[in-house]
Amino acid sequence: MLATLWIVLTYPFSIFRRRHDLALEVLALRHQLMVLKRQTRRPRLRRSDRYFWLLLMRVWPNWRNPLIIFQPETLIGWQRAGFRMFWRWKSRHRHGRPGKDQELIQLIRRMWSANPTWGSPRIRDELAKLGLIASTATIRKYRPKSRGKPSQGWTTFLQNHTGSIAAMDFFVVPTVTFRLLYVLIIMKHERRKVVHFNITDSPSAAWTAQQIVNAFPYDTAPEYLLRDRDSIYGSIFNHRVEGMGIQQKLTAPRSPWQNPFAERLIGSIRRECLDRVIVLNEQQLSNVLVDYFDYYHRARPHRSLSHDSPIPRPVELPDRGKVIEMPRVGGLHHQYLRQAA
Repeated sequence: MLATLWIVLTYPFSIFRRRHDLALEVLALRHQLMVLKRQTRRPRLRRSDRYFWLLLMRVWPNWRNPLIIFQPETLIGWQRAGFRMFWRWKSRHRHGRPGKDQELIQLIRRMWSANPTWGSPRIRDELAKLGLIASTATIRKYRPKSRGKPSQGWTTFLQNHTGSIAAMDFFVVPTVTFRLLYVLIIMKHERRKVVHFNITDSPSAAWTAQQIVNAFPYDTAPEYLLRDRDSIYGSIFNHRVEGMGIQQKLTAPRSPWQNPFAERLIGSIRRECLDRVIVLNEQQLSNVLVDYFDYYHRARPHRSLSHDSPIPRPVELPDRGKVIEMPRVGGLHHQYLRQAA
């Protein structure tokens, strides 16, 4: 009501205003009506709308009078924001200190990730030994932002303890008469070497405990023994292992991947040997496994052992003579050697 009364009272004085001012006011009011007619719950100003009012503010001194949908302070804020953007663009970085080489940045990040106990000064000193100059501030800038609590990786931990870790596991082999034979293998992590295996048709905790004693006589017992949670490892087995000073590390239920070396060995035995023969009885299975493990230890390359066998195999150069092949594991595999003519 008051707004309508104000319009009626001020209308007679509009005849004394300049035509230029009236035209600008009509333009401003029409623009605001156009914004209000947009199909939105709350009229949203576009960038073009802001530019229009910034231009109108420069050419019309009475720009505050017709404002309805926003406050004059809003328009002044737009102008200040535009001023800041202009000077940010005008003072943009053009010249200055050259950036660091990408190879150096990647090397800093690799050192930071691979060496959990190193700080920026240690990395700086290591880079200096390589003829690369980088300040601690530069290293802090390019290293990963967060590394967490310093800790060695699982790969490093296992490599440092492979000499004191052994693993064991059972696998089942059916015979031609559908009799089930249980094969126990015990291996050392260090060179993937099978230190003991045995076969039975009725495994028990007492039998398994005796196999541990046979595998590690005298003072050859490892510090850790990795195994699953099979119920066959009863109290007799646990007492025997504890008496030998071995700490047992049990895998989580249904997690064979936590005993990877033993599982991988069993897979190799099946793929490379047992899946290709018919097992008649326990004695024949023992003979086959003896032949396979001899081939496995002395001739079969392992990627994890730098493509060498568990018992290191020398490289034979061409001057040693011509290449001959020797059948192994009943002809399932062959070993290639050089023999002088």
